[in-house]
Amino acid sequence: MSKNRKPRRTAKSQVHRSTVLGDVQGRFSEALQHHRAGRIGDAVAQYERALALKPDHVDAHNNLGAALAALGRIDDAVKHYERAIAIKPDYAEAHNNLGATLAALGRIDDALKHYERAFAIKPDYAEPYNNAGLALAAKARIDDAVEYYKRAIAIKPDYADAHNNLGTLLSTQGRIDDAVAHYERAIAIKPDYAEAHNNLGAALARRGRIDDAVAHFERAVSLKPDYADAHNNLGTALAGKDDLDGAIRHCERAIAIDPNHAEAHNNLGNVFKCQGKFDDAMVHYARAIAIKPDYAEPHYNRVGIKTFHPGDAEIEALEALANSGALSPYQALQIHFAVAKALEDSGDYVRAFAHLHKGNHLKRRQINYDELATVKLFRRIVDTFDRGLFDRFQGDGDPSSVPIFVLGMPRSGSTLIEQILASHPQIHGAGELQDLEIATGAVLGFTGNPLPFPECVPTLDGAALRRIGQSYLARLPVLADGKVRIVDKLPANFLRIGMIRLVFPNARIIHTIRNPVDTCVSCYSKLFTAGQDFTYDLAELGRYYRCYVELMAYWRRALPPGSMLDVSYEELVNDLPSQARRMIDYCGLPWDDRCISFHKTNRPIKTASSVQARQPLFRSSLQRWRNYEACLGPLLHELRDILPSPAPTPGPPDSTMK
Repeated sequence: MSKNRKPRRTAKSQVHRSTVLGDVQGRFSEALQHHRAGRIGDAVAQYERALALKPDHVDAHNNLGAALAALGRIDDAVKHYERAIAIKPDYAEAHNNLGATLAALGRIDDALKHYERAFAIKPDYAEPYNNAGLALAAKARIDDAVEYYKRAIAIKPDYADAHNNLGTLLSTQGRIDDAVAHYERAIAIKPDYAEAHNNLGAALARRGRIDDAVAHFERAVSLKPDYADAHNNLGTALAGKDDLDGAIRHCERAIAIDPNHAEAHNNLGNVFKCQGKFDDAMVHYARAIAIKPDYAEPHYNRVGIKTFHPGDAEIEALEALANSGALSPYQALQIHFAVAKALEDSGDYVRAFAHLHKGNHLKRRQINYDELATVKLFRRIVDTFDRGLFDRFQGDGDPSSVPIFVLGMPRSGSTLIEQILASHPQIHGAGELQDLEIATGAVLGFTGNPLPFPECVPTLDGAALRRIGQSYLARLPVLADGKVRIVDKLPANFLRIGMIRLVFPNARIIHTIRNPVDTCVSCYSKLFTAGQDFTYDLAELGRYYRCYVELMAYWRRALPPGSMLDVSYEELVNDLPSQARRMIDYCGLPWDDRCISFHKTNRPIKTASSVQARQPLFRSSLQRWRNYEACLGPLLHELRDILPSPAPTPGPPDSTMK
């Protein structure tokens, strides 16, 4: 009898279990619907109800972990992932999810173990490779991270996140073109990928493609209006286009979204500094530092505005930060430059130079400056631009007299001269433009010319020169009413004087000259935002200056008299009225007294001399190098044959402070 009744009891139990299982599946399905719709709280409730009915429901544990992680309940998420793995040790997705959650807790090594377990279980599972790349990048194992991203893409070629992440690492390695390719691939896969648009914009900005960068930043903020990083980056890019109102608007929007966005405060400070609103700039630099005390850039930027005095407590604090060992090499070098400036203000030149030397040494180790190639470039320019080339193209080129090229060594007075010129009502100061190089490259690219500059120049004809001129002019800002000249004050255009003469035979060329040692010491004391890689070692700087002097002497021999105007910084400081009149007369314009009161002219100034150019002329910068004479042995040794009389006595080549 008992045997006859048992099947009936079993049947009843099976019906009950079937009902329970159906209820579990219903709860689980409902939870999935809520989860996919973004109703995370409702999803959590249904997952928990499913688990109350079936505690070993492995997928419910895994999904509940994901939902709890989305709510920021990280510790609870970990427990459910671990429970899922305990139930099903070969659950690759749970290992991957647990790894991501542990990484969010900063437990990177533990996270990596679970990622490795995930792709050991499931070798064609792309996500843990991508996540392992993120973890390895956090540990600064960049090469390993790159390889994991590549594995993820090999498994899943349309993996947009992996392309974006790989682009970011390649960008940090300086492989900008490769980074751009992966960001573009991510966007092709996922056109509404705001982060990839933002990252692509940043890479394009580093390539000088500001208009393209702005377009991608704008796309990012349109897709994700509360994307603080993209607003900040857009603000910075707009500042590069001289749209300072737009720059302020987007930096302020970033801060409204995230009041503790230190980078946006720093960048907003830079815009105000560019406008000459130094008090406003100081407020935002101070805010950035309060948010991130070890954030080097606002420290460096703030020091550029402030004048320090002996005993200033901030000097000691900056010096302690520089020597703390807690900063990355790039952050440390910025603080060393900042301390040097503060100590120079206070008159402590020995300690100032010690920090200058440390900062320059750190910077030199981070750049790849090929001195031999640079020296060869000077020689190639001379060999290419012979008198026969100028005779051949005489009368060709664009006849425009709009451009005024202010050029010479960096830190030789070009910003001051531009400010004087731009104070004239008929002259617009456009700052340091890359447009001549860009226009030349565009025309050469169109013609398919494979030769580099300068060897490509003799292969051109008059029509190509005119196209370069037209392309350059088209890139210039639209002149306001009454303006007839534009100043392009890129110092390095001294390398392209021959090209300028061929393309714009009627352009004015103003060459700024300053005491050689003062020029070089001023270069050595500045951390340039880009380029000028020859300035971070005293001996290399001195040799570069010699090459510059020789090239300028060649241009004077090769070009007709009056092709350019030499303006001495020292003579300008000593006799501003006559030198300013001389420049305005050379530009073919009537005199205007506003050129004398140039420091009152309200215009953006983006160079390292933005503070000085808004002040009346002062003589303290003359013979500044004497404060450091005992430390300049390598520089003085290289300049010994070109120093003005009476020349200083150069110390031994190795007399730089250690």
